Amino acid sequence: MFRRKLTALDHQQPGNVDVTDEKQFRVLVVWLEDQKIRHYRIEDRAQLRAVDSPEWNGAFIKYVQELNCPVSYENRQVVTDWLLGYAVRLEYGDNVDKYKHITAASLLQENGKPKVQSANPLDNLDFDDSDFKAGVMSLATLLAVPPHHDHKEVMKALCMLISERFSKAAIENARKEKDTKAESIPLEKTELGFETGDYISNEAAKILRLLHIQELRDLQTQINEAIVAVQAITANPKTDERLGKVGR
Repeated sequence: MFRRKLTALDHQQPGNVDVTDEKQFRVLVVWLEDQKIRHYRIEDRAQLRAVDSPEWNGAFIKYVQELNCPVSYENRQVVTDWLLGYAVRLEYGDNVDKYKHITAASLLQENGKPKVQSANPLDNLDFDDSDFKAGVMSLATLLAVPPHHDHKEVMKALCMLISERFSKAAIENARKEKDTKAESIPLEKTELGFETGDYISNEAAKILRLLHIQELRDLQTQINEAIVAVQAITANPKTDERLGKVGR
């Protein structure tokens, strides 16, 4: 029933949305708000995103009232159709230059082209699915990543942490340093060099300073490795007597 509008909005599963299912309806409303309507600021979407909360209906009623929805929120089919139409209007308004040249003929020509199926499973992943959100939060807990109200921001932090700490080079370095006792310096004994007037700000500044020093040490190590590599080429010339010159 809503396939065309969902397709126009680039929904990942336009043919598999059943708004008579309460859970699917709630997830669709959250997807529309997060991706297309964006009536609330990100930090104000918490109640609407809590799709399993018994208070969700109250948050939804408030939401459609703020959007000045003219139809009854009790009729899921009708209110879904209105929300989708509203989202389509906003999408067009935000991208007028993109859509104003599209005609029925151009769409028929485009649809006639063979579609390339992506082999990347992430392309078909629903990032707003409740199971995906739960998996992100579980992984964040396992890796001690601080929580955030937006699960996508948590996912970005996880990607950065994994790429930095679990890369091949990082694992090799960890194995080499396994038997090396690292010197631990208590944060309270670390000198900041200036005062912000706030204890929490001072502690945060100390951490940032230590991280910056670590980055400088890593950079110096890379510079030293580059110098050694260049010296291995230039500082050990070989003599070729047949050519009558010195050098490689």
